[in-house]
Amino acid sequence: MGRGALAETSAISTNIPLSLYIHIPWCAKKCPYCDFNSHPLRGQIPEAEYVQALLRDLDFELASAAEARPLVSIFFGGGTPSLFSGSAIAGILDGVARRLRFAPGIEITLEANPGTAEAQRFRDYRAAGVNRLSMGVQSLDDRHLKALGRIHGAEEARTAVAMARAAGFDNLNLDLMFALPEQTLAEAGADLRGLIALAPEHLSYYHLTLEPNTEFAAKPPKVPDSDSAYEMLEQGQALLAAAGYAQYETSAYAQPGRAAAHNLNYWRFGDYLGIGAGAHGKRTLDGRVLRRARHKHPKTYMETAGAVSGVQEERAVAGGELAFEYMLNTLRLHEGFQLPDFRARTGLTASALEPALSRVRQNGLLAVDGDWIRPTPLGRDHLNRLQLEFLP
Repeated sequence: MGRGALAETSAISTNIPLSLYIHIPWCAKKCPYCDFNSHPLRGQIPEAEYVQALLRDLDFELASAAEARPLVSIFFGGGTPSLFSGSAIAGILDGVARRLRFAPGIEITLEANPGTAEAQRFRDYRAAGVNRLSMGVQSLDDRHLKALGRIHGAEEARTAVAMARAAGFDNLNLDLMFALPEQTLAEAGADLRGLIALAPEHLSYYHLTLEPNTEFAAKPPKVPDSDSAYEMLEQGQALLAAAGYAQYETSAYAQPGRAAAHNLNYWRFGDYLGIGAGAHGKRTLDGRVLRRARHKHPKTYMETAGAVSGVQEERAVAGGELAFEYMLNTLRLHEGFQLPDFRARTGLTASALEPALSRVRQNGLLAVDGDWIRPTPLGRDHLNRLQLEFLP
């Protein structure tokens, strides 16, 4: 792909939705499968210090270019954000609201661990403005929860959901994994039926993977083979469809109108500011797509937040890499994407997708309907192969 493709058009940030990701890095215990930037808690969380660091970080981000766009979503991820008090979450949201506009109906999500759930804390989060909770249930079988290193049991998970409902949350996401160590097809089905019975508005159903640099990678447990895992996936898709959950992304299922606004903005190649230890952000400025990453260690982050030294990595994404990043995200969605959207969000012309686009159409992995381009069922089944076709 030459420079000419990039020069024909430019990305227009005013038409690209903007979100905010806030990383809370501490957790009660590091799970053996987790490769996220999370740090087991030792002693007291420096809440006040971290809140101030987050706001300095946001000020630094906005100093480089004023931001007129309203936020369509905010997401507190981790780690375990539910280790923070309601007053700390309120302080963060108040500080953000003083610096950025909130779009009407903004979605504000906070991740919570059922093992750290507290009724009063949930009420405090709701009063602070959080309107969506995402809980990592992962299994409703105590044997499997123990194998996963989780600090909660099945009954604690059910209690946490009840607490969230009592606190006024009418938008819940529950995470569930399958292909767990020594899990059978029947056990996977029982897990999912149990989760569906809790009636979350949104459900993330995903395959346990043994990621590098985790305890499971160093000492791999015995997990179901690929054929068994695929059976679990097919069984799960059928159960979720029968229960009224539409699959709109590789591992995301939602009741009507309850798709995750924040994650949709990622997958549609929207912009997002990232603050907090190890947070990543993507922002379109002056027609260029810029990515920034913060320092991962909480201590280093708090010491440098708000200064140039607080940015560990910054780079402009262009050309073939930019086209690939767009496809890497949007091809996860069943809806696919529209060519005018590709041009608006990358600054590239449609020719930047060739010859890979023609090749995958011929292979039956993508379907084209006017300006819409969507993965076929075959393409969704072979998503990695489909995405890699667009690698420069």
